[in-house]
Amino acid sequence: MKKFWSWFLFILLLILAAFIYWKFFFTYSEGYRAGLLQKFSKKGTLFKTYEGEMILSSVHSRADIAIASEKFLFSVTDEKVAKSLDQSQGQYVVVHYLEKNGVLPWVGETPYIVDSVRIADNNPYGNNPPMN
Repeated sequence: MKKFWSWFLFILLLILAAFIYWKFFFTYSEGYRAGLLQKFSKKGTLFKTYEGEMILSSVHSRADIAIASEKFLFSVTDEKVAKSLDQSQGQYVVVHYLEKNGVLPWVGETPYIVDSVRIADNNPYGNNPPMN
């Protein structure tokens, strides 16, 4: 009976470890998003995390105004990327993100973790991006 409980506990711990890895560390998807960096801040009550918001516009008018848009909320864990994003507010940027299945409170508020950023070459807003 002792051998049974040992194996049972071992398998239970193995399943728990696999679930924690899948939920919080496994990368479900990754890709790029391009848009206007509207907001970037360090916030949190217990854990301070870097959080950002981009406007992803799919349709533009002739006056370079975004007509149809959606928001992309993301978190940043790397200090260098956070500094770069902080200096890029109000600009059209391209970010590379990793999407996780779950969120740990000390990592960020969203499942989207941005790990790199660059200023976009082809700004659809021209030289003066719209500010909301």
